[in-house]
Amino acid sequence: MPQILIVDDEATPRLALRRLLERGGHRVSEATSVIEAHQLDLTQFDLIISDLQLPGEPGTALIDAVDSLPVLITARHVSVRTAVEALKQGAVDFVTQPYAPDELLASVAQALDEHAPRRGAGTDSQRGNATPSGMIGHCPGMLAVYTRIRKTAPADVTVLIQGESGTGKELVARAIHRQSRRVKAPLICVNCAAIPETLIESELFGHEKGAFTGASAARTGLVEAADGGTLFLDEIGELPLDAQARLLRVLQEGEIRKIGSVETRHVDVRLIAATHRDLNALSKNGEFRLDLYYRLNVMQIDLPPLREREDDILEIADVLLAAACRRHARSGLKLSRTARRDIRDYPWPGNVRELENALERGVILAEGSLIHSDDLGLGPVIARPAPARSAVAAGASCPDSFVSDQQEDLSLEDYFQHFVLEHQDQMSETELARKLGISRKCLWERRQRLGIPRKKTPRSRSA
Repeated sequence: MPQILIVDDEATPRLALRRLLERGGHRVSEATSVIEAHQLDLTQFDLIISDLQLPGEPGTALIDAVDSLPVLITARHVSVRTAVEALKQGAVDFVTQPYAPDELLASVAQALDEHAPRRGAGTDSQRGNATPSGMIGHCPGMLAVYTRIRKTAPADVTVLIQGESGTGKELVARAIHRQSRRVKAPLICVNCAAIPETLIESELFGHEKGAFTGASAARTGLVEAADGGTLFLDEIGELPLDAQARLLRVLQEGEIRKIGSVETRHVDVRLIAATHRDLNALSKNGEFRLDLYYRLNVMQIDLPPLREREDDILEIADVLLAAACRRHARSGLKLSRTARRDIRDYPWPGNVRELENALERGVILAEGSLIHSDDLGLGPVIARPAPARSAVAAGASCPDSFVSDQQEDLSLEDYFQHFVLEHQDQMSETELARKLGISRKCLWERRQRLGIPRKKTPRSRSA
């Protein structure tokens, strides 16, 4: 959990900022001046948020004092010139008060994210267990991935990431770049499958004016744009053979030649490639250059599919659900017990991307406070055997807020059936649906699926 120091001599904004950061999951300490801040052990903090106007020295005095520790400066009613000066002195960002909470939290997240590689205190084993920013999960397969990222990132070698579509290969590439020595240089991401074959060489290596029909001006390629930084080529198995030959020269000689040019240019680029295909098998079929495959496969990282990450699935689902709720302004939505069970048991052929889409669908379709299985729109679900784990561990996998008193000993289906049979004599279908937090149509469909008959109202006979 990140530790943040707030330096502000005014109590009200300091307290408001503390509450905002603590709600965001940060640990917070306070100081009222630069002198008071220096009395603390500043090495324990991951970020300092300081007001510019302080008694004694200004907040920018902390920038040089803490060296590599990021400092975010805030101030009330200042000029653009003042903000620029603070940034020139080394502040990671400048936020004007009063600030929007979302804007400030975004600045804090960015500062922590960008400076994570340089907050490298701790032993190798501690850093090896750390989860890279943006990645979720602690199953054995992902812990091996995190270790490989940590060891590979500073080595500046070519990396090949393999995994099924939707497993998060770009997240791995970004984590490697952030932890590398090239972190201050650009990371250029290219999806080779999304560029037409006729344009891919021009996109990657650039062209000169008049090199082909429609080339009305010279263009810098994406490889050259990544000079000094990292080039991430996703779905590299879709790269045409001609482009593969050009890319091989980049890896061997560090040179590129634009289309239509006779001059070569030197580039210093680290290449990270990703694919869901077997490049070794493609090379045997002549669809991929074997020499390029050997050049790419200096360090390989294999991402496990979601179906093999049973211990992580619900954790990932909770994070994605919270994000979907924020996007659609539907706070308070939770997954029903049956929905959580189906999410755990579903094979997820589309991996995390498919899970994200299902949760987005559930947020949109849910009519009460719970998202049910039919809201997710999953295909047939075959229950997995329950994993052998203690009752304490099983309880830890479901948040306390999810398990209600009424559902503690009953599945959602059992609870639905008991509730309907118990109350349908006193309630109309509309009232039943409202109490259950679903629509009348959904109530009818679940009656049909569970075989719960409607209570027949006796008809009055005319005399």
